[in-house]
Amino acid sequence: MNQANPIILVLYYSRHGATRKLAELIAQGIESVPGVDARLRTVPAVSSVAEATEAAIPPAGAPYVEVQDLAECAGLALGSPTRFGNMASSLKYFLDGTAAEWLAGTLSGKPAVVFTSTGSLHGGQESTLLSMMIPLLHHGMMIMGLPYSNPELMTTTSGGTPYGPTHWAGVDGNKPVSEDEKRLAIAMGRRLAETAARLHGAS
Repeated sequence: MNQANPIILVLYYSRHGATRKLAELIAQGIESVPGVDARLRTVPAVSSVAEATEAAIPPAGAPYVEVQDLAECAGLALGSPTRFGNMASSLKYFLDGTAAEWLAGTLSGKPAVVFTSTGSLHGGQESTLLSMMIPLLHHGMMIMGLPYSNPELMTTTSGGTPYGPTHWAGVDGNKPVSEDEKRLAIAMGRRLAETAARLHGAS
């Protein structure tokens, strides 16, 4: 990773691995843009009794996010599985703790995208994406979607929306990411990186 390159933070929570797979595809799209780096980060699970339930370091996957990651990023991709049409509590818990960054304008003016996975085909993909956009708008971020110039939006029979990449993971979470879903996730990462690079250069 070149420290002079703009960094795109890909921040996600994943319970069974489906959202993590989307995050990795978005990171692939980001890193297809020369001079832009992706930084994958996750958040720990939240206990219903407010006790620590996770090790200090995740046993697998990306490291836990730190607020410094928000300061260092030139753009953000935010992902969560659907929880009754909303983002998972673990991700919201982290976002709820970013008041200092909101006051400082740490994320203001930076581009952002959102992504999700669901167990059922109509399990609240679009409402979950919209729920993740709300705190990002409060942070002053510029929300980006997927334009219909991506032909997969017209042909997909599983995930994929103009609000952001999605994946239909199946009830057990083991349904593989479809080719359309893959292409849309990569395209979203590339679009975010290209935009962040232009804004970074202009500043």
